[in-house]
Amino acid sequence: MTHTPSTVAGILLAAGAGSRFGSGVHPGSGVYPGGGKLLHPLEGVAISVHAARHMQAAGLAVTAVVRPGSDALVSLLQNEGVAVTVCANAADGMGVSLAHVIAQTRGSAGWVVALADMPRIRPATIRKIADAVHAGALIAAPAYRGERGHPVGFGVALRDELLACHGDEGARAVLKRHHTEIDLIAVDDPGVIFDIDRKEDLPSSPL
Repeated sequence: MTHTPSTVAGILLAAGAGSRFGSGVHPGSGVYPGGGKLLHPLEGVAISVHAARHMQAAGLAVTAVVRPGSDALVSLLQNEGVAVTVCANAADGMGVSLAHVIAQTRGSAGWVVALADMPRIRPATIRKIADAVHAGALIAAPAYRGERGHPVGFGVALRDELLACHGDEGARAVLKRHHTEIDLIAVDDPGVIFDIDRKEDLPSSPL
């Protein structure tokens, strides 16, 4: 699937250091930075691949942004049919990575932005966010038991604001400016608030 001006793009943020996860070894690539959290197997599949597959199952073409030196991650994601872009300044914060990948997909009709360390979001939830953006929502996000989660959808009207993101805030400043315009969609999907920061966060039950 390719991006066209009439489609909502799936964005996978995969450029974090993952330093809290600890060290680890990936077969064939040695010790990976920050423990290579996104390469860590979960039910036999890398955490980031779960996240990418769920976005694809929702019908989105996915572009992932990674940091330099992420060769193993790039290979995994490209093998899944994910477009990958490397953000040279990813170490400067999530906002920089987000602006970079928005620039790479600037022709899209909107974006659904997901985090690569959130492997349990259901495709149906992602589809609801994409549909809301397609229907004209400025910002759309799922809410589980009243708590806003991920992924977050952004309408094309916010393109310039997303391109201006910087530092470690990611899109938080955009969300804060437009907090009264967020379309919260109630979902029965605990995956929208579940992420993996440390090895202890790895789920003990199957996905």
